[in-house]
Amino acid sequence: MTGWADHLVIAPIVVPMLAGAAMVLAGDRWRGATVALGLGSALLLAALAVALLLAADVPDVRVYRLGDWPARFGIVLVLDRLSALMLVLVAAVGLAALLFSLARWHRAGAHFHPLLQFQLMGLNGAFLTGDLFNLFVFFEVMLAASYGMALHGTGTARVRAGLHYIVVNLVASLLFLIGVSVVYGIAGTLNMADLAARMRGVAAADRALLEAGLAVMGVAFLVKAAIWPLGFWLQGSYAAAAAPAAAILSVLSKVGVYAVLRVWLLLFGAEGGASAGFGAEALLAGGLLTIAFGSVAALGTQDLPRLAGASVLVSSGTLLTAIGAGQAAVTGGALFYMASSVLAIGAFFLLIELVERGREVGADVLAVTREAFAGGDEAEAEEAGVAFPGTVAILGLGFLASALLLAGLPPLSGFLAKFAILAPLLGTGGAEAPGTTWLVVAALVLSGLATVIAMVRAGIEVFWAAPAARAPRVALVEIAPVALLLALCAGLAVGAGPAMDYMLAAAEALHAPAGYLRGVMDVPEAAGYAR
Repeated sequence: MTGWADHLVIAPIVVPMLAGAAMVLAGDRWRGATVALGLGSALLLAALAVALLLAADVPDVRVYRLGDWPARFGIVLVLDRLSALMLVLVAAVGLAALLFSLARWHRAGAHFHPLLQFQLMGLNGAFLTGDLFNLFVFFEVMLAASYGMALHGTGTARVRAGLHYIVVNLVASLLFLIGVSVVYGIAGTLNMADLAARMRGVAAADRALLEAGLAVMGVAFLVKAAIWPLGFWLQGSYAAAAAPAAAILSVLSKVGVYAVLRVWLLLFGAEGGASAGFGAEALLAGGLLTIAFGSVAALGTQDLPRLAGASVLVSSGTLLTAIGAGQAAVTGGALFYMASSVLAIGAFFLLIELVERGREVGADVLAVTREAFAGGDEAEAEEAGVAFPGTVAILGLGFLASALLLAGLPPLSGFLAKFAILAPLLGTGGAEAPGTTWLVVAALVLSGLATVIAMVRAGIEVFWAAPAARAPRVALVEIAPVALLLALCAGLAVGAGPAMDYMLAAAEALHAPAGYLRGVMDVPEAAGYAR
């Protein structure tokens, strides 16, 4: 390790880990210090993520070997364009959720700040780790914290949905562990680069069992990604969660997508030997069915939090469909779409709490009542923020921006992202597989139409047919995070050229992982992969 960025690779894991541990030790005795520590950690993570994003925009991956052990025997963290992109998204949504919570929600239950820090630690570790076992470890750290986040606050609906969420994810963790055990028993390694290099040499008698183990592990990823029919838990769980908790929980579905993208392209890409393309049809079909299910769910609800949950389903389905297409250019568009959708959905979850404030509809779901606040006094809740004539207009503009982003309409980044996915399919894939290509086109267009209908109907209900009886009281610390996330989406649209170049470079590296393998294994040429 020679560059400063090599030593910073582990920082996104260490910073929230230390901050969370200090917060646990401090307890409730020094709430002000806990808040300051949380803000400092979130801001530092954002700065680190941007620095690592800039450092990762090179052909070579950056590898951090704990204890300087070789990758085959030790723990490695790997920074490439994809992992750096995910770090930035986590930092942005995490900072926004933390700022939003400071108005009131961090007092709704115990240990919000350390739970958020451990959540960020697990997310960052999952995106940086280079082996399957530590991916499982960071999955568990992330999920353990998310259980507390899902149950943060009070209310029967939240507890019921949170318990469903916990049970489903415990089953997924069990499947993950079973799959990892089978893979290690057959291949003798869990390092992803080493495993990819050995794929061609797996004996024919063992290949079916290895693929079965990877398929079981893939089911765990797909549960987290909420693929149909395994995503039945998502809408209820996210809708019942507190607004800042729902915003950060929405990123967890992208961990499943990331794991599928990383592991599938490493092990079953063009260089995967006899296993090349394994499961591509299932990913494509599952993604299309998830888009359909999410679209129907959006049309079938008039509840804003459940509408946001349906948007998560459509987003996951779109990404899985793009991965299943198996084209680098389509994957590049999918990465652009992932960045736009993560930011837009996070903003929408936060915005919903502000839009619903003061309205009777949905108040029981959002728990914007006296039970949501530590003091137990409804008047205390009303003191947060100020009411001014422009509040409704600002919230309406935010709602409009969210609708345009989620539906994929111009001029914002959601439209550019869908166009970036469809353009390669129509330009090349249409001649090779016209049926599949036009099915994907129809799914993306119709899902956008369904989102438009659902958002327009919800907007009419919220801002026109049944508006709030009084102007909602909104604090600057609540509206600023929403504006931040929407501004980042606008920045993606303005800087679409450089952003798309970055996404395409990341996608090409994923589809041709020789550089990843050489960097991790520290050998001139990874076995079975040519330069």
